Amino acid sequence: MDIGASPQSSQWCDALLEQVARGDQHAFEQLFDHLAPQALGLATRIIHDHAQAEEVVQEVFVEVWRKAPQFDATLGGARSWVLRLTRMRSIDRLRSFIASHDREEKDATQRAASWSLSVEEEAVSAVENAELRQIVDDIGEPHTTAIVLAFFAGLTHSELAEATGVPLGTAKTRVRDGLRKLKTLLDGKGVTHYDPR
Repeated sequence: MDIGASPQSSQWCDALLEQVARGDQHAFEQLFDHLAPQALGLATRIIHDHAQAEEVVQEVFVEVWRKAPQFDATLGGARSWVLRLTRMRSIDRLRSFIASHDREEKDATQRAASWSLSVEEEAVSAVENAELRQIVDDIGEPHTTAIVLAFFAGLTHSELAEATGVPLGTAKTRVRDGLRKLKTLLDGKGVTHYDPR
């Protein structure tokens, strides 16, 4: 495939990745220049720390260089693959950071925010509070990731679908079902002062 094609096309990225798989450093540089800003934007929205997001992107592209020969285009395009790697590494980094932060500021993170928030806002609070974050984890995958990315990282449904490599309808369903599970678990904890939609 001609890698001189429009850089706006997914085929262009796929063609570059094919060249990278054959050890083409120039193609790797082009792929990096095109996708790194998108990966950095996604990582920054998940981690909320630009320096750590940059480290994640570096790790992702090292992995892209190493694993390019194993890439299976039938499972999705190059852009989707890079963003999935970014999402997974960013969530791992975020969870590690939160665990460390919790040990240092346990008392502060246990002060509950106002429970007049909507269910969606509670999902954000759940990620920021040690006890409630466990509830978000308890709703199980793929719903935990959907809730974290949609409400903590601020991804739109379309961005969520792209980052997780699923159809838009599936992404919306995961968020909706995740919110239902979250509401059920919050109700079970005796949290009744929110205003669900």
